[in-house]
Amino acid sequence: MFRIRQIHDDTIPVNRNAVVQVQEILRTRIAGVGEEEIQRLPDRLKNPLKHRFRSVLFVAEDNRGLIRGFAFVLHDPNLDFCFLDFLSTAKQLTGRGVGGALYERVRLHALESGCTGLFFECLPDDSRLSRDPAILKQNVSRLRFYERYGARPIAGTEYETPLRPGDDNPPYLVFDPLGREPVLSRVHARGIVRAILERKYGDLCPRDYIERVVESFRDERIRLRPPRYVRQEPLSVARDVPPDRKILLIVNDRHHIHHVRERGYVESPVRIPGILRELERTRLFERIPVRHFSEKFIRRVHDPRFVDYFHKVCAAMEPGRSLYPYVFPIRNAAKPPRDLPVRAGYYCIDTFTPLNVNAYLAAKRAVDCALTGASRILGGSRTAYALVRPPGHHAERRAFGGFCYFNSAAAAADYLSPFGKVALLDLDYHHGNGQQDIFYERPDVLTVSIHGHPRFSYPYFSGFEDERGSGAGEGFNVNFPLPEQVNGIKYGETLEKALKAVRRFDPAFLVVALGLDTARGDPTGTWELLPGDFEQNGKRVGSLHLPTLIVQEGGYHTRTLGTNARRFLEGLWHTLNS
Repeated sequence: MFRIRQIHDDTIPVNRNAVVQVQEILRTRIAGVGEEEIQRLPDRLKNPLKHRFRSVLFVAEDNRGLIRGFAFVLHDPNLDFCFLDFLSTAKQLTGRGVGGALYERVRLHALESGCTGLFFECLPDDSRLSRDPAILKQNVSRLRFYERYGARPIAGTEYETPLRPGDDNPPYLVFDPLGREPVLSRVHARGIVRAILERKYGDLCPRDYIERVVESFRDERIRLRPPRYVRQEPLSVARDVPPDRKILLIVNDRHHIHHVRERGYVESPVRIPGILRELERTRLFERIPVRHFSEKFIRRVHDPRFVDYFHKVCAAMEPGRSLYPYVFPIRNAAKPPRDLPVRAGYYCIDTFTPLNVNAYLAAKRAVDCALTGASRILGGSRTAYALVRPPGHHAERRAFGGFCYFNSAAAAADYLSPFGKVALLDLDYHHGNGQQDIFYERPDVLTVSIHGHPRFSYPYFSGFEDERGSGAGEGFNVNFPLPEQVNGIKYGETLEKALKAVRRFDPAFLVVALGLDTARGDPTGTWELLPGDFEQNGKRVGSLHLPTLIVQEGGYHTRTLGTNARRFLEGLWHTLNS
């Protein structure tokens, strides 16, 4: 078994290892590729402007991380074409479906990128151009394979003219119209052929040779050679969302045990199924199981004394009873009260976040969900959504509050940070005081929060614009406090400013603390965002084109909660995969 996935760069170890294996396949399986070109592969992925093509790498990978084959595609969005530069399987793997799966993934990419068609080169099946019978047989097999998809050599041109008289196996230029009628005009075709020859072969092909080949495209519209090997209708492009492009969905399957039934407690279990119902309307998600992680990952972002206290006090609570902090020993913080229930205020920032027998279990499971998503990001996945409750972004290093106990987004950001810089973008109506407190002195995690101004919005004591970080972390905390009345336009403008800060930081990963309490009618907020605004904001975030983990935070207007979550995630998906 194998999976197809896209490699965007070699930032994380799993991608770095995949690129190294692809380079080895290039060395051993594809003749005529120089070592300098092989070594340029990572740079071609990261610097499209430098190489004048957007380079796209797909790999077929087994569950041990072994690359079974790859496809390397060049995309020019201005001329609307894709060029399949290389497609190869690892040694001894022909005939096992790897090549077909890769080619189908390339076809879908070309179609969704708005390309006129897919171009590539194939060695000729003409004995006058391919004199070695063994090579000729391979050429015939390869052209037969592509003809199943409707891809055939372009007829009536001089593309297969040998660069030097007498050269063997000059390639055909093959065109796959992606299941449509080939309607490429002469002018468009000449522009594409010139781009291929100049950018890919400019150091080999003399100027007069390039002009000769380009001018040989004389037909008003290109013609494909009649079929030689396949008589049935060509295979259409499979339009299902490929597994590697789906958003991994990790749901806190134990969230319901944390059910506070007091009147007015809005952080209720109904929030999760409300969102799930809307997500199930799309095909963009793949639900995966939650992994168990050691408590050490929580202790890396929270004071161990707080973690120990929270665990012990919850375990000692009577089922069905909730304890609300009511004594706050700020006068003698060095000597907390002896009784665990009384000590709650020593670790809490408000009077409305209760402790109960299941609070620790639900909060720990929420962290496990976020860490599961982060681990899959490190495994090469592009997007993951941890649909969790209780939320976490108000949980500071040594304090809980705002319905939050453990900071799931912060734990995930810390988990990712050894592998590259992380931007943590908080889009909740309320300030992400937890992330700010946890990372305030760290330069490797940028914390950015858009929220209601603390003069009127919880938590009231943090989120001011002049809070920029301290020590090594100075300049790596950015707050955008906004007024009580904010519509979608104003929010979008602020989000663009926040994304500029993220781009300047140039992170390897993005963690989004997604609050949906910015919506019109939310009982905890005052803003006016509508479903269309959430979709546009998702598109804006997706434009960063970063490996992205979304962690659910607030949002309590249950009539629109699911719609807003779906619209944000759809917007992010469409832009991230464009």
